[in-house]
Amino acid sequence: MTLPLFEQPTRQALGPGAWLLRGFAQCDAIMLLDALHAVLAIAPLRNMVTPGGQSMAVAMSNCGDLGWISDRRGYRYVSRDPLSGQAWPALPAALLSLAGAAAEAAGFTDFVPDACLINRYSAGLKLSLHQDRDERDFSQPIVSVSLGIPAVFLFGGLTRRDKPLRVTLAHGDVVVWGAQSRLNFHGVAPLAPASHGLTGDYRFNLTLRRAS
Repeated sequence: MTLPLFEQPTRQALGPGAWLLRGFAQCDAIMLLDALHAVLAIAPLRNMVTPGGQSMAVAMSNCGDLGWISDRRGYRYVSRDPLSGQAWPALPAALLSLAGAAAEAAGFTDFVPDACLINRYSAGLKLSLHQDRDERDFSQPIVSVSLGIPAVFLFGGLTRRDKPLRVTLAHGDVVVWGAQSRLNFHGVAPLAPASHGLTGDYRFNLTLRRAS
């Protein structure tokens, strides 16, 4: 992804090794959404169940070599969609390219994700503060792409007690975090009602990781 100099997105530090790239995915948003809909036609969104038996409010799916799932057996990555028994859809080329470019813009070279978790939010939904600890290699960053209605991203510290930053994410914003911030707690505040011309009443969050 290359933009003219006058269109370069702004970069905001959220912590050591953590950056907000304003508008980084905006030029590619329609292409990314087309690719996303093709993925979801094969691996539909679903509300997973927590190990405690509660249904998650945020609808989820995956693409890539591995997909993150939750059920009564716990949280983990698997190579096949439990609903179909088939391999997850491949990571779209546009998304792979964007993830590598965003990681490089944040100071992480040669990032090649093998997993993309797709979350769909609507008004009132949230994601509690948590750490991403199910991956094998914490030296690799996380790249998170926002598409659709706005959300308030919560970016905390290494303990749940640390007060999180509250950062409004708009359509096309990308957050990258790794290095000292790789295991920081993060989440999403309850979404306010809104509508977007490309996604309707929804926000899609595409979180790319190196899971293997």
